[in-house]
Amino acid sequence: MYNHNQNQYLDELFDFLRIPSISAKAENKVDCREAANWLKKSLENVGIETVEIRETKGNPIVFGKHIIKDSYPTVLIYGHYDVQPPEPLELWTSPAFEPTIKNDKIYARGACDDKGQVYMHVKAIQEIINEGNLKCNLKLIIEGEEEIGSNNLELFVIENKELLKADVILISDTGLISNDCPSIDIGVRGLSYLEVEVTGPNRDLHSGLYGGAVPNPINILCEMIAKLHDGQNRITIPGFYSEVVELSSEQRSEIGKIPFDINVYKKALELADVSGEEGYSTIERTSIRPTLDVNGIWGGYTGEGAKTVIASKASAKISMRLVPNQDPAKITELFTNYFVSIAPTSVNVKVIPHHGGVPVVVSTDTIAYKAASKAFERCWNKTPIPVRSGGSIPIVALFKTVLGIDTLLMGFGLDEDAIHSPNESFGLFNFFKGIETIKAFYEEYSKLTLKN
Repeated sequence: MYNHNQNQYLDELFDFLRIPSISAKAENKVDCREAANWLKKSLENVGIETVEIRETKGNPIVFGKHIIKDSYPTVLIYGHYDVQPPEPLELWTSPAFEPTIKNDKIYARGACDDKGQVYMHVKAIQEIINEGNLKCNLKLIIEGEEEIGSNNLELFVIENKELLKADVILISDTGLISNDCPSIDIGVRGLSYLEVEVTGPNRDLHSGLYGGAVPNPINILCEMIAKLHDGQNRITIPGFYSEVVELSSEQRSEIGKIPFDINVYKKALELADVSGEEGYSTIERTSIRPTLDVNGIWGGYTGEGAKTVIASKASAKISMRLVPNQDPAKITELFTNYFVSIAPTSVNVKVIPHHGGVPVVVSTDTIAYKAASKAFERCWNKTPIPVRSGGSIPIVALFKTVLGIDTLLMGFGLDEDAIHSPNESFGLFNFFKGIETIKAFYEEYSKLTLKN
């Protein structure tokens, strides 16, 4: 099956995956610190000369530095050790924090996002150091709050600009079109994430005695949410699209060349049909267009059996994925103003901003991108396709703004890996091929950089 080294790599990764480092839950704060300490020891074991735990107001940051020669290019590797909550637990076919191999995939929370991909870098560094082929200086910054907005990392970056100086930032927190069609992400969408709260009567009321006479916050919240999209699935917030740049027909034609089978897509999700903004393909809807989605909604009685009440309060969590030129702070303000304006006078509305991120598109005409492309050609025997990711990595824009450094998004996950969902997975092929490709990138990047 796998050689001795590969089995050892999996044993180590499984130890990492067993730590429930959920940044969204206060009860898992100690686990986040355990994950940071575990990663620190792993980096020390593979030969990184300096590894430190840097404290923040939240979860600690793991910082590593391995400087060989001042004349060598410096690569700053970013990743995160925190993971999403695993709920709903009943939908997992194996325990979320007990890694399991099935059908040549590792199943566990964090397997792909992002512990598995972070650990590819650890092992790639170990191998290239042992082989004596490393001609890049390395810096690593692995945080524990990516899944909740990276607020403390932002302060760390601003306060440590000199420490973090590098030629390029390398991130593996994205994915591929498929294993038959490798790709490199050249952009990520931005994010505005918030919570809304609608309050009616001062307490829960008997739905028989009061029904039909008092405002029902749950009904009203649903009506308000329904008004956030029109019949063409466009977002109705005034000014929402004012900064969105429409791509040219030539640019959209290039997106249309990306291999994509809508029937395979629907079958994988068990959908009868897809939906979204009219006039755009599925790939365009998930990459170059902004979106608004309800991520959670609650209120009233949801326990076993019946309890006939009109709830005093109803709430929802809402995320908006943004495209270049959209400012998350401005979008949050536009949403707040509109959502309050469509509320009836019978209820009170509160909008609570959580976190956001700026959208980014990077150039394919850089030494780092060319080196990554050559690395894929070496290891996959195919030239990777540049694509835009639908997800968000808020720190990418900050790195560019504060450090003035471009980011290379070289991820190895697949859509089927179900990140943020029950039964998250990461293919064994992708894990080991990722290690091989990262090593090749260092070699190609140093060749191109030192030649210039």
